[in-house]
Amino acid sequence: MHRAASPSLLIGCAGWNIPAQHAHLFRVQGTHLERYARRFNAVEINSSFYRAHRPATYRRWAASVPDAFRFAVKMIKTVTHVQRLRQAESALKQFLDEAMELERKLGCVLIQLPPSAACEQPVADAFFTLLRAHYTGPAVCEPRHASWFEPAVTEMLKRHAIGRVGADPPPYADADETAGDDAVHYFRLHGSPRMYYDAYDDAFLQRMAERLRASTVSGAQGWCIFDNTALGHAIDNACTLMERLDMSPSIDSSCAITRR
Repeated sequence: MHRAASPSLLIGCAGWNIPAQHAHLFRVQGTHLERYARRFNAVEINSSFYRAHRPATYRRWAASVPDAFRFAVKMIKTVTHVQRLRQAESALKQFLDEAMELERKLGCVLIQLPPSAACEQPVADAFFTLLRAHYTGPAVCEPRHASWFEPAVTEMLKRHAIGRVGADPPPYADADETAGDDAVHYFRLHGSPRMYYDAYDDAFLQRMAERLRASTVSGAQGWCIFDNTALGHAIDNACTLMERLDMSPSIDSSCAITRR
């Protein structure tokens, strides 16, 4: 099974849109993705949840970013929300065939499940077996039903080398902690208390930096994706977290982070 490789820390946002209020943080030249990838070393593709993308699109995205940049690709909802992991081989294979056009820049596959999707272990076990028959790279699951946080389910995830996302705000106790595969620790920060809208304060970001450092000390690859994009806070928070971790921009940039 694939084990985490460098870079050991991957920080970014859900999507590479650059709001007008943050344009000064990025060089002017290039597409939004090219500009974004000069500052951050990771991004989460959420549009893949809603629709398929042509293989040529993934190849173009991969060619637009530095060698050390990595994409996390959210699995299409046909698999997770329509089929609910059942009889999903055709849709799964199409999704993977497209996403793997990113080649080495495909950093992780994200499987987000609906809050109503309880864990039926035989179904989940069969699905993850199927996934691993077609894809051996890093994969994480963000479940949102209490049944997915049982010890037996965590062991199943670990057996298939599937990481459980540490999500904030957590839907259940300890849901903000990563579990399952010990090679990838993937945090998704949606904004709190208002999901997608609110920013995280410095104290929270300092704690997150400490958690990510601990992940790398343990040998894991640490991901942190900010999904509080509605008012543009994701970029500010991601920049601040990179400062806390003493991470340089992905490509040398003359743009200075402006505190607000």
